[in-house]
This record gives sequence, C-alpha cells and structure tokens, in this order.
Amino acid sequence: MGACASSTSNSKSGKATGGGVSGRRGSAAAAAKVVDMEGRVQELKQSIQAKNIISRNPNCFLCSSESIGIGTCMPQLPDDEELQPGRIYFLLPVSYSHKPVSLPDLCALAIKASSSLATCSVDLCSANFS
Repeated sequence: MGACASSTSNSKSGKATGGGVSGRRGSAAAAAKVVDMEGRVQELKQSIQAKNIISRNPNCFLCSSESIGIGTCMPQLPDDEELQPGRIYFLLPVSYSHKPVSLPDLCALAIKASSSLATCSVDLCSANFS
C-alpha cells in the first residue's frame, strides 16, 4: 500500500505533500500518518508509540499499511512500537484483526487512504467505531 509517519496525538495538519498513499519521499516523509475507518488522517511529526494512539481508541488496533496482505489477518502493531516517519498506518476496529483481508477490503482501505491523504482531515482522538 504505502508509507507514513509519526507525531503527537493532538497534532492537526493542513494537507499532505507526499503524493498519495505511496508517497514516501518529500516533506510528508517527515511524518507518520494514521488513517481511521472514517477516512480521517492524523499526521504525527514527533516520535510516538502505538500505545499512545490505541489508548485513545480502546476498541481499535494499529496496522502498518506495509504489512497488509491479501488472505492474511492484519497484524497488530505491538504497543511499544514507534510509528515510523514516511509510513501509513490504519486505525481499525479490533474485529478486523481476526479475519483474512480480501481484495475488496484492501481496495477499500486504499481508497480511504488515498482520498484522505489528498485532503488530510485529522483528529483520531475523537474517532468512534461501532
């Protein structure tokens, strides 16, 4: 899929400059991006561990876009893992961690990330999944 970056959980940004889902280079590579199921993006420009995002979203988990594969379950980022600059992460409901990813699932995530990164709306702390 692509790559993303990291920052503080209360960070709000304007627009992405990395060129979409796979944009790893350029000024957007300085930030990790977290995309939620509503398509909101949070740019994280400072180092942060996965548990800082998860603690604000207890029924969710983080998954690196680079670790998603068709036919496999989405691997959860360990709580103590630092989000890496230039990478995209998905904040997903825990129920997604127990089912294999289908091609339509992967396409839906790619579309959310692509359209979200083009406009870069933010604020995952208020994300509410049902």
